[in-house]
Amino acid sequence: MTALVIAEHDNATIKAATLNTVTAAAACGADVHVLVAGENAQAAAQAAAQIAGVAKVIHADGASLKDGLAENLAAQVLQIAGNYSHILFPATAGGKNVAPRVAAKLDVAQISDITKVISADTYERPIYAGNAIATVQSGDSVKVITVRTTGFDAAPATGGAAQVETAAAVADSGKSRFVGSEIAKSDRPELTAAKIIVSGGRALGSAEKFNEVITPLADKLGAAIGASRAAVDAGYAPNDLQVGQTGKIVAPQLYIACGISGAIQHLAGMKDSKVIVAINKDPEAPIFSVADYGLEADLFQAVPELVKAL
Repeated sequence: MTALVIAEHDNATIKAATLNTVTAAAACGADVHVLVAGENAQAAAQAAAQIAGVAKVIHADGASLKDGLAENLAAQVLQIAGNYSHILFPATAGGKNVAPRVAAKLDVAQISDITKVISADTYERPIYAGNAIATVQSGDSVKVITVRTTGFDAAPATGGAAQVETAAAVADSGKSRFVGSEIAKSDRPELTAAKIIVSGGRALGSAEKFNEVITPLADKLGAAIGASRAAVDAGYAPNDLQVGQTGKIVAPQLYIACGISGAIQHLAGMKDSKVIVAINKDPEAPIFSVADYGLEADLFQAVPELVKAL
């Protein structure tokens, strides 16, 4: 058996989600190959070759792959899919865009968002917003899988010495084109990769209060800032900060929830965090059920005192 991991990269470096996906692929009991598809992505291919546990890197380089358009990347995967028993994607926006296309073309059932590998054909995945765990067994000859990266430790980024093999890039399908991107620049860590996250909820009351209370604590800790869906819907924080089932799935070393009640959808996105601290004046708030440390207090008093103490 051989597993193919579809790398996420920026044509220069490998993104962290790829490392978690390599760990999942190795757990399937298969040799692990990594596909790096891009334009002028030699540096990314070399970085992939250094990942511990990777036996081979397939480097496809061409203009059609520069921007990671789903139609072209899916075609690139399908070109070599016959050599693999497992094809794994990180369960990111990019992975979720390409994996269903590959599964449909191969006429197999996609296995989504796995958090554990039980055996080569059996996996666990959360359902009902994380309230239950389903055990899924696949009889398909090729398993097309998306991996919830918070469920697996990252493979070491160094220590490997895989060979790099070149593959011809597919032609542009012409079905879509890349128009542009607007990248938000921030000095803070990226939310899904941050080791510490400070999140605010609807209890903050306004965008001004959100910034006044949450930002100083995040600054002190060198943390990323997150928000509940209620806070985002109320306009206190931008959409890209939303943590939860319909936002970003995170699992930092430390997650501090300020004024977040803990709706099921929010818990689904952060309950795998290593240490959870909850600050809420409602003793019945569901967030306390998953918190390692709970402080029943008014966040407008408690958080500034915490900042002062730090």
